[in-house]
Amino acid sequence: MKTRAFAIFYAMVMIGIPARAQSGGAFDDRPKITVSGEAVVNVKPDKVVISLGIETSDADISTAKLKNNEIMQKTVSVLKQLAISEKDVQTDYLSVQPRWRNESIRDTFLGYFVRNTLVVTITDVARLEDLVTRVLQSGVNYVHGIDFQTSELKKYREQARELALLAAKEKAEKMAAVLGQRIVAPIQINENYMGSSASYLSSWNSWGYGRPLSLGMSNTQVSVGPENAGDITNTIALGKLAIRANVSVIFELKR
Repeated sequence: MKTRAFAIFYAMVMIGIPARAQSGGAFDDRPKITVSGEAVVNVKPDKVVISLGIETSDADISTAKLKNNEIMQKTVSVLKQLAISEKDVQTDYLSVQPRWRNESIRDTFLGYFVRNTLVVTITDVARLEDLVTRVLQSGVNYVHGIDFQTSELKKYREQARELALLAAKEKAEKMAAVLGQRIVAPIQINENYMGSSASYLSSWNSWGYGRPLSLGMSNTQVSVGPENAGDITNTIALGKLAIRANVSVIFELKR
């Protein structure tokens, strides 16, 4: 019985070996080199999305809402004067919240706080500073985000990708030459995604206190200034979109 059991076990092992070898696939023993390439295309923005916040408060909820509506009407009027189309102005968030000095025990009632958010899109980026100044003067409390965008994002992404591939190829050629080798056809190409490039800062989590103006940065890594943006008389620097691409390539090597 022991001999028979051992024979069966040995047969099972011998059958299993080629199956595992087959599932693993053929081993690629070609000499190869793996490199990465990165490129950045700086683009002048042709569209700006601005998130504006209006906050009012009062012990009477109707009065708090009325104050908010009045500022909203003034803001919309300013936007019309700046020739901003109605389709480019959208209400993003509305909230009414009672607030106490100590929320846990609710000892002193501070009033009802009404919050409203407008999202404005402009295509004439040169008018950004004037728009921000005038809406803050009309009663807007916060600028939650200023997101610079381009309407030709796909084109610039492709340019960045091509430059990244060229950078990877150049790097591989130089590294291989040092070792007395040369690269031939690529074996594998991967693009490393770095997140979405189209977004704007809004929503409840954007609300802050004591900061009248906050310049947000999107995933396209917009750089804007100046650092002290709380003074509405300061100049808003129109930065550039940095559209990035990152690739990794495996090349075969030959002597």
